[in-house]
Amino acid sequence: MADTAIIGKRGTLVLPAPVRKRLGLTEGSLVLIEDDPGGGIRLRPAAALPVEIYSPERRAELLLDNAVDEPDYQRARRLVRELGLDPDAVVHQRP
Repeated sequence: MADTAIIGKRGTLVLPAPVRKRLGLTEGSLVLIEDDPGGGIRLRPAAALPVEIYSPERRAELLLDNAVDEPDYQRARRLVRELGLDPDAVVHQRP
C-alpha cells in the first residue's frame, strides 16, 4: 500500500490520517527514520522508555541483595561503604 505525503516548510512531513491511524501515531509520537537500501527512507513507530535513576540507598540494596556468595557479599559491602552508607543499615538478604 502506498500513500503520498508532502514535505512542508522547515522539512515538516504531514502523514495522511489513514497512515497515522494504521500505525497508531498521534501528535508527539516518536518515529524512527531509516535509510532504505533501495534508496528511499523507512519510517517506523518508535518507543521511548524512561530511565530509572537509583538513589544511593537503592543501589546499596541492589548490590547487597544480588551478591551470590560470601566473597561477592563482602565486595558488595565494600562498595556500599564507598557510597557512604552503612551496609548493616540497608535492608537486604544475605546470601
